[in-house]
Amino acid sequence: MKKVLSLCFILLNLIAYSQKPCEIDTNVTDSLGTYKLTKQKIVYERSFAGNSTDIFFALSNNNGVLAVEFQLLQRSNEFIKATCLDKNSRIYLQLNNGKIVNLLYTGEDSCGTLLRDEKNGNNRILSGTFLFSKENYDELKVSPVTFMRIKFAGEIIDYPLKTELTSELDAVKTAPENYFMDYLKCIEH
Repeated sequence: MKKVLSLCFILLNLIAYSQKPCEIDTNVTDSLGTYKLTKQKIVYERSFAGNSTDIFFALSNNNGVLAVEFQLLQRSNEFIKATCLDKNSRIYLQLNNGKIVNLLYTGEDSCGTLLRDEKNGNNRILSGTFLFSKENYDELKVSPVTFMRIKFAGEIIDYPLKTELTSELDAVKTAPENYFMDYLKCIEH
């Protein structure tokens, strides 16, 4: 009996310590309601021939409406063409179990902002909010995301997600495939 209790205790501790901690960036409750936002995490990174593309996600809960706060950062010494979001923009997430989850863009038409850095390089930042659709939402909590397709205004771009990613920006290690499994719990309540 002591062995069974000891084994249960060890297993419970392993489960408790293996879950990702919730890193909340904003948590506000006022007369307008509640707003909670997780810290931004990198989910995609590509760097090739002086050009780089990074995609960051943060999860938000605005009075019970759950969303993904999306940010696309492109850097290059050459001109960066505009990538825009419009009312038809979507993020499609293909899960490891074969199901697809759609995220719906909720903002105004936007092509982001082009900025020059101190080395005269180009940086384009595009941000947007994508709402979860009710269909297949619960699947994100139990199945890793293996592939992301983003429907921009005028083009569709595919982004394969890695099991593990060590960012060249800040050397932080993340698990993009498990992003929703790790962090959805942080904003649901």
